[in-house]
Amino acid sequence: MSVAERDEYERLRKAAGVHHRRLRYSAASVLLLLTFLLAPLAVVAAWVDSEVSDTDRYVQTVAPIATESSVQNTLTDRLTKRVVDNVDVAAFTASVARTLQREGAPPQVVQGAESLTGPLTSALNSAVHDVVYKVVTSDQFAEAWDDANRQAHAAVVKVLTGKGSSAIQAGDDSIDLNLGTVIDNVKQKLVDAGYEQATKIPDVDKTITLFQTDKLNEAQDAMRLLNVLGVWLPVLVLVLAALAIWSAPAHRVALMSTAIGVGVMMIALLVGLAVMRQVYLDSVPTTALPQDTAADIFDTFLRFLKNSTVTVLVIAVITALAAYLYGPGRGARWVRRTASSGTGATGRSMARHGLRTGATGRWLGAHSKWTTGIAIAGGALALLLWNYPTAGVVALVLCIVVLVLVILGILAAASGTAGHANADDQRVIPSG
Repeated sequence: MSVAERDEYERLRKAAGVHHRRLRYSAASVLLLLTFLLAPLAVVAAWVDSEVSDTDRYVQTVAPIATESSVQNTLTDRLTKRVVDNVDVAAFTASVARTLQREGAPPQVVQGAESLTGPLTSALNSAVHDVVYKVVTSDQFAEAWDDANRQAHAAVVKVLTGKGSSAIQAGDDSIDLNLGTVIDNVKQKLVDAGYEQATKIPDVDKTITLFQTDKLNEAQDAMRLLNVLGVWLPVLVLVLAALAIWSAPAHRVALMSTAIGVGVMMIALLVGLAVMRQVYLDSVPTTALPQDTAADIFDTFLRFLKNSTVTVLVIAVITALAAYLYGPGRGARWVRRTASSGTGATGRSMARHGLRTGATGRWLGAHSKWTTGIAIAGGALALLLWNYPTAGVVALVLCIVVLVLVILGILAAASGTAGHANADDQRVIPSG
């Protein structure tokens, strides 16, 4: 080619390269945007799916409700009031007064009998309250609560999808707790305590409102959709993130951007849950539930969702930090240099004391990138296979991975080969 033709060829090649890079940036940007938008929904969908499909997980979710002191106090007060309200103390004292009057008792005695309504009501209220409190706070009640929820796991389906029937039921604009078994137990306890009249207590309203909202139907529609997507939406988010990183011209930068974006969305989800909590508390009348009871129920029911959000946030922070440490930044280079110096010094010290790794160490030094990648991939796989990992589990896996990398670096440096003294600086966190 002539000089002019070569210049034209180079110009066209560079133009094609720029166009190709722009397409890759555009594709990566779209994929990252979808990843960020779907990440919070994936966390919520996975939580809903676990509550519906995993009985043990559901029982773990609702079990603390029975042992919350605020819930126990509210149940005791409500059940006591409903039982006492169905005992007509005034009619009883009036009947006693009429009987005394027919028997010719002095007027003072008759009037005294009529004035017993207040004291008897107070005494009955105190006695019933003590019995109910003992029932509600007993280990048997907590066990019965767990057993009932385990046997009627359809409760969570009722709450989240509006289908099925169980102790926890969804009304038109509320979520109610059916306490029929508890009330029957209270009646029997009163009879056992010597209050034979308790057998004559008529059936009372056996439900207590836990949540009240005029948007329950809309919320259930959203929950039904999330339940369907609970399995596949997290997988879709991972695939989109992987495609975004693969299609981006700078993979490390794309990985760091993905981690930062997902972390920001997890923070947004936590903020959204806090706002939702306040909206819920403001919407619940004190006549339905005291504020502290409503807050405890909300926090207990959503605690696993918050834990999952925090776990994903921790993973995102660790991933972003790891992507930075693989880069050319001054801080990243200092960390890599310090880590390799430490493992190298330890390995050479072992070699001087006769603990040489020989060919194995040389192989580890020559394949440091592969062994490092395998160790990191193993940690990621452990988190994927772990059943409901927490932030503590993530920290544990991270420590194990770092420990493995340190050991591999020491073994590579202990090969006894002089050349590995300089090769050590590719260990633990290679510059990539």
